[in-house]
Amino acid sequence: MNAVQFGRVRHMVDLYCRDHHGEAAPHPCPDCAGFLAYAECRLAKCPYGQEKPTCSNCPIHCYKKAPREFAKEVMRYSGPRMMTRHPVLALLHVLDGRRKVAHPKELKRGGPD
Repeated sequence: MNAVQFGRVRHMVDLYCRDHHGEAAPHPCPDCAGFLAYAECRLAKCPYGQEKPTCSNCPIHCYKKAPREFAKEVMRYSGPRMMTRHPVLALLHVLDGRRKVAHPKELKRGGPD
């Protein structure tokens, strides 16, 4: 699994949840915790592995429609705020977004040659 990508997602969801679901609520709330579990599962199955591109540059849509819409909402809200809350993670995300992405058919498969 790509722990770096999941860490960024976790920080973005925590920021979103704290600002949208109240200070008194446990963080993350049950809905956001469910999304994080789903995201972790999808990242674990990513064919790109440690070379996973940013979601906006990825040719594979690994989330179902509802979680994908929630992820977009979280990223639109949290993305700009990451520069002040987690500037190093935000900068690394920008740099990762500039990497060239291989087409999924070009990826090596783990089977016998």
